[in-house]
Amino acid sequence: MCLGIPGRIVEITDRDNCLARVDVSGVQRTISVRLLEPDLPDPDEWVLVHVGFAMARIDEREALLTLAAVQKMGESYRDEIDALDSSSII
Repeated sequence: MCLGIPGRIVEITDRDNCLARVDVSGVQRTISVRLLEPDLPDPDEWVLVHVGFAMARIDEREALLTLAAVQKMGESYRDEIDALDSSSII
């Protein structure tokens, strides 16, 4: 099962190629924010991450509620975090 998981933007690492560093439950990796063009997110904004792409902006309250809900999914949530930690888009 693939989940959309909230992540906090740490930094925009490559504005020209729409890449950003995101923190998802303590795991940091580079994702594409191209789908959010032309208004790329700023550091400390929250996005919904799925398969290495930021799909949408979400506010912090929604992000924290969603994280709490997906963490209750147990193994599916842990599998998604493990996949995020071991994958790369570049």
